[in-house]
Amino acid sequence: MASVLQCSLFFTILNPVRYIDESVMHSQKSRTFGAAFVLLQGLVTALLPQISVKMIKNMIGKNFDNASQLEAKPAYLRQLRALGVGMVAAAGTDLLLQSRAQNDNEQVETSEFDDEAGIEDDRDDEQRG
Repeated sequence: MASVLQCSLFFTILNPVRYIDESVMHSQKSRTFGAAFVLLQGLVTALLPQISVKMIKNMIGKNFDNASQLEAKPAYLRQLRALGVGMVAAAGTDLLLQSRAQNDNEQVETSEFDDEAGIEDDRDDEQRG
């Protein structure tokens, strides 16, 4: 185990640019996947809070006796629904901001390519005329 860690650390030191590029790419995919997962979990929690209650009972039941006899009060179900709505809002906002950032990055790359090719901007034409 230690030799694998040492080899990984050694490779990172020798080739840091490749490591950074790959980590950024995986980071973006992980953020998108995480936001989509939270969005889905929020939908389930908001629309069907009883499923979340069953899951919590199963998790508690592994460590405590008689956990299956617990009953969720209506106030707890309302709180679960509110939590689900908050998860949907947060994850949806994150996905929208990620897509907006990706579109902005694509536009910047396209405009840099146009500038290098010598294509004039519309603003230059307006200033002349």
